Amino acid sequence: MNEPVLLTPGPLTTSAATKEAMLCDWGSWDSAFNEMTASVCKELTAIVGGEDSHVCIPLQGSGTFAVEAALGTLVPKQSKVLVPNNGAYCQRIVRILGYLGREAVVLEHREDEPADPARIDAALAADPAISHVAQVHCETGTGILNPLAEIAAVVAARGRKLIIDAMSSYGAIPINVREIPFDALVAASGKCLEGVPGMGFVIARSEALEHAGNNSHSLVLDLCDQWRYMQKTGQWRFTPPTHVVAALRKALDQYWQEGGQPARHKRYSENCAALINGMRALGLRTFIDDADQAPIIVTFHAPADEAYDFVEFYRRVRDKGFILYPGKLTAVDTFRVGCIGAIDGEVMDRAVTAVSAALNEMGVIHQNHA
Repeated sequence: MNEPVLLTPGPLTTSAATKEAMLCDWGSWDSAFNEMTASVCKELTAIVGGEDSHVCIPLQGSGTFAVEAALGTLVPKQSKVLVPNNGAYCQRIVRILGYLGREAVVLEHREDEPADPARIDAALAADPAISHVAQVHCETGTGILNPLAEIAAVVAARGRKLIIDAMSSYGAIPINVREIPFDALVAASGKCLEGVPGMGFVIARSEALEHAGNNSHSLVLDLCDQWRYMQKTGQWRFTPPTHVVAALRKALDQYWQEGGQPARHKRYSENCAALINGMRALGLRTFIDDADQAPIIVTFHAPADEAYDFVEFYRRVRDKGFILYPGKLTAVDTFRVGCIGAIDGEVMDRAVTAVSAALNEMGVIHQNHA
């Protein structure tokens, strides 16, 4: 069976070896599975240089489960959280904080505008009650890359704490705790590590975790309780996603074999360049300026042609072997194409060819010249 290539921000196309790793069943209390979990967590922490200061707490569920767990566990109930908002996943953090009963201070930005460190600094200076900043690194709704190092420096200089949603950047874009101090970083198995969905994780500063024992609103999302139990027993508290962990173990082996973060970033950057150059040759315009574009997912303006319909466009491209992603913007008609997964520049060239053919079949040709 020829599977379509997933040009999405996760789930994404995985290697045959990663798929094969899920053919084995594991006992959730078995020592071999516990050792596998421990090795995965150790390596996830090492990717950001946190071996001496941070711990990795895995959690069942999607990345959003882990985002809510980090906010609910590490932010005290009476604290304020500053959220620089330039997209859908920033807005999701604000919504989570509302459910948690934590006060959010929202710093609005345009969706095509990177979060501004100077404005963040001014907001922190104006409100000493803000204890944390929750920053999305790569805003998956548009593909914009926020200036994390500069933001982290501002937060640290003001003596506040940083929680990073690195869902679409971790493992591909450089993040090192020695250069970018953070209390917590949140990511998931099914993104740039090229595993399958089903396990989120939080890389938390040990000291912050030790002081967060009475914060959580939820038993299943209590990172402190999960961490203490794993430290004591080596096991997950509740039934773990065993096949997902096994796939991630195999995906990490391939990650290191490829060359780790620098190699992953290089391949994704080449994918992104092939995609953008090819799509621009078709007359399609990108939503984000090149200087702010992450090599993860690219948002394109929809063709300005009455013959264009996304559902029909999606179907025709899928029939040619590629699955695209709808736009996430409310005010502008767009669609998105991911650059991540077990794919290379040759796959991206074929995807552009498929897009060109689909548009031609629909009678939409070269409508949006840059």
